[in-house]
Amino acid sequence: MPDRDSFPQESGSADHISSFFRNLRLDWLLLHFPPRLVRSVYVFVNGFITIGLLALLALVSRNPFVFPSLGPTAYLLFFTPLGRTSSPRNTVLGHAIGLICGYVAFVAAGAGAIPFGEHPGIFWPRVLAAALSLSVTGALMVLLDASHPPAGATTLIVSLGIISRSRELVVIEVAVFLLVAQAFMINRLAGLPYPLWYAAARTESEGGAG
Repeated sequence: MPDRDSFPQESGSADHISSFFRNLRLDWLLLHFPPRLVRSVYVFVNGFITIGLLALLALVSRNPFVFPSLGPTAYLLFFTPLGRTSSPRNTVLGHAIGLICGYVAFVAAGAGAIPFGEHPGIFWPRVLAAALSLSVTGALMVLLDASHPPAGATTLIVSLGIISRSRELVVIEVAVFLLVAQAFMINRLAGLPYPLWYAAARTESEGGAG
């Protein structure tokens, strides 16, 4: 049975993470610790730094610069940075589609009639808004070739009324831009040809290959 660390989808990730540590002259870590552990620490550190900075900005500005779907986006940007779903284009457009669809569904279904969390039972307008927003978001991401799975969570955050004010939606998209900018700097530091906007066509199994 082959070593699971040698699987293609993981070896690509190991390649770019190895490059990162070599550039920082920390490649000795790769010689003394298991590859899976090093990759895990790499994702941990980058996730902590990027989300931590956005959380600090949210605290200072009192705006929602951190929201649940940003977590899986950060994971994609640092574990499979060269995958098409992790490209700046798909990340930015995917969340934008989710935000727009979520807000339109929220308004059209009348889901804002009762504040989120105050209805004791099933609130049908909110059920309709959730189903409508997610289905349209998925359809548009396919149509526009802008697949980014975490955007499915973004659209539900909005259509369910968890975050629904238009000003906050702008802040969320700005947070996505800031996360992508951080990922660009860190991935380029790792020696990756992380795209400025659009990723070249490749399979997702090659997403981490450097």
